[in-house]
Amino acid sequence: MNVPVPSPPDGVLTGPSDSLEAGEPTPGLSDRSPDEGLIEDLALEDRAVEHLVGGLLSHYLPDLQRSKRALQELTQNQVVLLDTLEQEISKFKECHSMLDINALFTEAKHYHAKLVTIRKEMLLLHEKTSKLKKRALKLQQQRQKEELEREQQREREFEREKQLTAKPAKRT
Repeated sequence: MNVPVPSPPDGVLTGPSDSLEAGEPTPGLSDRSPDEGLIEDLALEDRAVEHLVGGLLSHYLPDLQRSKRALQELTQNQVVLLDTLEQEISKFKECHSMLDINALFTEAKHYHAKLVTIRKEMLLLHEKTSKLKKRALKLQQQRQKEELEREQQREREFEREKQLTAKPAKRT
């Protein structure tokens, strides 16, 4: 069974040829310059590249656009979540400041109670000092009275002794 071998394209050598002799042109090669085929090849390559790019874009562009929309939606949702989070943080700070205010009020009540107690104690001390001052004044007045009475008693005794003392009689 023989498999047919495809013939090579024009201008491609497949191996040594027994029928070629030196100086004879190679069969299948054209006499054109090598640059003449490049322009046609470039045009074919440009169209092939355009078709390939178009195919790639048509294949991947819808997925990329969906991904872009999904990313935009996620970004928008993230912004909304950040705003909500900031609001919750501010609410938490308000609650925390309310706790601080409550603590301050509790502390103020405590110190107010202390002040009321101190004021009562000061009033009691004032009353006691007033009573002590009155008692001290009374005691001082009583001592002065007693001292005056003793002084008067001494003067009377002195006068009595003076009167009792013998007096020489006067000579006439």
